[in-house]
Amino acid sequence: MSRLLLIIPAYNEQENIDRVVGNLSRNYPQFDYMVINDGSRDQTAEICRQNHYPMIDLPVNLGLAGAFQTGLKYAYRHGYDYALQFDADGQHLPEYIQPMLDRIRQGYDIVIASRFVETPKPFSMRMLGSNLIQAALKFTTGATIHDPTSGMRMFNRAMIREFALGFNYGPEPDTLSYLIKNGAKVAEVPVCMEERLAGASYLTPINSAKYMLRMLISILLIQNFRRRD
Repeated sequence: MSRLLLIIPAYNEQENIDRVVGNLSRNYPQFDYMVINDGSRDQTAEICRQNHYPMIDLPVNLGLAGAFQTGLKYAYRHGYDYALQFDADGQHLPEYIQPMLDRIRQGYDIVIASRFVETPKPFSMRMLGSNLIQAALKFTTGATIHDPTSGMRMFNRAMIREFALGFNYGPEPDTLSYLIKNGAKVAEVPVCMEERLAGASYLTPINSAKYMLRMLISILLIQNFRRRD
């Protein structure tokens, strides 16, 4: 049987981590998971230890890209066939894991949990940014990705290796653009997502605007000069 690892990056998620990981442990025992404690300054690591949740405890904060690559290195070294980025804040719903797994087994390299395959995007500045990134991806790759900023993404063994052994592979839309240009097959699965119930997101309005601008510049310009190792 193919093996799937859920990679759960966590930074200062003491208010959410037990609810999220406890739900996985109790109700989805068929899936392996690994919490990547990204140098949290709160009780995230202690809660994981007390509950015996599998955890890699990073001594410093590496950011999402570094934490996720840590998980992918673990998945690669332990022979997993698939890996899923799964947020520790409770927004991602585990009932969509199996549909994503079924989809990627059809021969895709990446499967994205998409909120907007069947549902139109609400009007907001954040969704305007998402539309711009979607348009940039379409312009540069020809691919239509309805939810390019979704953080719930599944990768096959080839992509696990790419992320684990390569440098500069953040789990972001610009990397998606680069991989599609290099032949990666991408599919989307329609999902619903929850709002963060506790704690604070780093994506403040100002940070969101900076993020969207950085992604657009990277997709439209920088990725054209990127070379594969």
